[in-house]
Amino acid sequence: MAQLDLSNGPLFLEVPDTDGRYHVLQFVSAWTDNFAYVGQRATGTGSGRFLITPPGWTGEVPSDCTAIESPTAVCSIVGRWAVDGDGDLAAVHALQDATTLTPLQPSDASLVGLPSTVGLDGLSPALQFWEKYRRASRAFPPAARDEALQASFAELWLTGEASLDTAPVEVRAALEQGHSAGTEHLQQSLRGGQVEEVAGWLITLHVFDYNLDHFGVGTIDDARWRIEDSDRRLLIRAGAALGGLWGNHAYEAAYLGTYVDDHGQQLTGAHDYTLTLAPTPPNEGFWSLTMYDVPDYYLVDNPIQRYSIGDRTPGLVFDADGSLTIRISANEPKDAAARANWLPAPPGPFRPMLRVYVPGSDVLDGRWNPAPITRV
Repeated sequence: MAQLDLSNGPLFLEVPDTDGRYHVLQFVSAWTDNFAYVGQRATGTGSGRFLITPPGWTGEVPSDCTAIESPTAVCSIVGRWAVDGDGDLAAVHALQDATTLTPLQPSDASLVGLPSTVGLDGLSPALQFWEKYRRASRAFPPAARDEALQASFAELWLTGEASLDTAPVEVRAALEQGHSAGTEHLQQSLRGGQVEEVAGWLITLHVFDYNLDHFGVGTIDDARWRIEDSDRRLLIRAGAALGGLWGNHAYEAAYLGTYVDDHGQQLTGAHDYTLTLAPTPPNEGFWSLTMYDVPDYYLVDNPIQRYSIGDRTPGLVFDADGSLTIRISANEPKDAAARANWLPAPPGPFRPMLRVYVPGSDVLDGRWNPAPITRV
């Protein structure tokens, strides 16, 4: 990952030739909008040179560069490279080392950076959240379409210069109540109701479609990849940040998650499960099924240090018809085939996430969906 501060001017990005290896550099603004992509799908696997510019920059772009304008003065680049096992790590590390960022013009001036966090300690957790929001939204103004909404928060002291520790008691009480109700609503939204559900899987093909204003290199500005309803767009964006920050548009990577088994019950390490992929997800990149605990969505420690299963997992045992049956359990299976296909789970509740990089049209059109996770 790279965290960029463009307040002193543009940065050169140079990427090496990956010789056909899948990779993607995903560009994310301060508002978490995906505004550009560099990589196999977007720009190919050859070497390239790009100039990342701050908003409104009017300088000259060198002729050997492709310009990428960031909508905010700070942004992130999230890099992903396909790895073919431990023996392939050195080659990927070399590609990562050859991926460089350098200033267009070196400067001794101080970078603006992120808003200060000084003075937050005396506030409750809820008011700390809102005070961070107040400072960040002033430092990184919203897109024009959201300016009126932001202005409507003035009565809640979320638009001005004054810190919330000086706000009237009734304002702070309203913000505490709003934070509590909003958190509960957001947690519920992650369990369903906002996206299509098939066989217990949440088909989250459009949860990163909330960018409506900034379409740079590698993005697709098309109605299919835009959430036009304002209220739903903001709820989806908040849910995406809570449930899986920095996800790609589905045309780069599709994400399908589930909390429940074939009985509609919460997945838990108290039971054993199977998931049969028949066929495995069609793609032009790769696919993987990763285990996360609930409610924190952290990777799960396990004795074989296996955190996901995918098309690059060595030693998988396929069924006679070519399908793949994955065993999901907290305890290691005794059967050899089940052990080869074992995705370790925590003892408590969990949520697996299926990722398909550069998914095939069958995935994007809904003609391919995973089967339910079946309790053994």
